[in-house]
Amino acid sequence: MKKLLLTASVIAVTCATSVIYSQDNSMSFFITSVGSGDGANLGGLAGADAHCAALAGAVGAGGKTWAAYLSTQAAGGQAAINARDRIGSGPWYNAKGTMIAANVAQLHSEEAMTGKENSLSEAGNMINGRGDTPNQHDILTGSQVDGTAYPAGSDMTCNNWTSNSAGSAQLGHFDRQGGGANPTSWNSAHGSRSCSQEDLIATGGNGYFYCFAH
Repeated sequence: MKKLLLTASVIAVTCATSVIYSQDNSMSFFITSVGSGDGANLGGLAGADAHCAALAGAVGAGGKTWAAYLSTQAAGGQAAINARDRIGSGPWYNAKGTMIAANVAQLHSEEAMTGKENSLSEAGNMINGRGDTPNQHDILTGSQVDGTAYPAGSDMTCNNWTSNSAGSAQLGHFDRQGGGANPTSWNSAHGSRSCSQEDLIATGGNGYFYCFAH
């Protein structure tokens, strides 16, 4: 009888632990509440990742590995890097505990729960979108719709996130509305006018980008 009770207790504890683990919906996705302030010059991927970690740490979410959702193009003997390959396997939750996507495939499909109400800052605040003043819905990604990098050639990443002047960056619309070739795309709506802070602001952005924990 005692052996049966012990076995039942072990099973109960194991199940409870599994439930707790599966229900971990702490923040693992946000839009930066501030950009670098230097246009699309983020200090490369390393600088962007550090910015994600700093913002997350400021709101008590620093105990994770944070990565910016940014692609880079092949250059200088370095291979391209896909944004989709930098962010882990999911699931990802916003600051309110709402799941954005269960996995990479869903994130890059029409089933992704992105959009204005769910794509929040690290503090859980809504970002200005189309129709707000100022409109800040353009998000730096440098990525194609499927989350992969663009081929080498035309600059789509502001010189791999080191330029604050010449070049262009592919942008997404976090509110999934607006203009461009893919106006409802959260990660690949259109290119920027240039890489300067002034031009990012002028066309409906502010140098923000997405951060994911993995």
